Amino acid sequence: MSTGDDYNEIRDELRRSADGSYRDFTMKICSTKHKVLGVRVPQIRKTAKQIPLEKTEGFIKIRPETYEEILLRGFLIARLSYENMMKEFDSQVAFIDDWSTCDLFCSAISKLVLKNKDDFLRKKVGGLLDDEREFRTRVGLVLLKCCYVEPDYLNYVFSEVDRLSCRNEYYVKMGLAWLVSECFIKFPSATTAYLTKSKMPAWTFNKSISKICDSYRVDAETKKLLKKMRK
Repeated sequence: MSTGDDYNEIRDELRRSADGSYRDFTMKICSTKHKVLGVRVPQIRKTAKQIPLEKTEGFIKIRPETYEEILLRGFLIARLSYENMMKEFDSQVAFIDDWSTCDLFCSAISKLVLKNKDDFLRKKVGGLLDDEREFRTRVGLVLLKCCYVEPDYLNYVFSEVDRLSCRNEYYVKMGLAWLVSECFIKFPSATTAYLTKSKMPAWTFNKSISKICDSYRVDAETKKLLKKMRK
């Protein structure tokens, strides 16, 4: 059986797993322009795990037709070696047009990135953050959140937040707020010091405070003090 025939079986499995009500829900919360079937993410993960490793690279070469196939492709890329993931990374980012395919892909490859942080930062993250396209920048920000909120990179993260805080795209601003909240949760003193001199405009600054206060890992007294910092 050819790779194309095998992949068509996967497509048929995804269609059989589709749920109309979940499709409607997904389309409400995701801005994707791709066709949505309505398959839940755990089922897509399960499908990816069932694909034999020797077929993974062949499947990745097939152009995805639906939102679910883009998610599946991202999970398959995460199974590759770091070197092969890097070869496929840009092609996956090109399909990303919503927060869900962005965030799930970033999370999936994070283990590979964490083992190669400096190389990945130099070769991929900087270019993504410099990109004027909303979801390419979002990918860069989410990867910072997943892999670079660490002492050695904290000053770099804060400088990039300041640099990008002039961007006005919604999912960039939300990515910035999510990143700052993760910094606070892990490094509250350093992040508080950053917030006192941050160049973030009011909306992004206040959203960062809100995201921090949404966390159960921040105590009530600290949340009260943070809310007083709102612009």
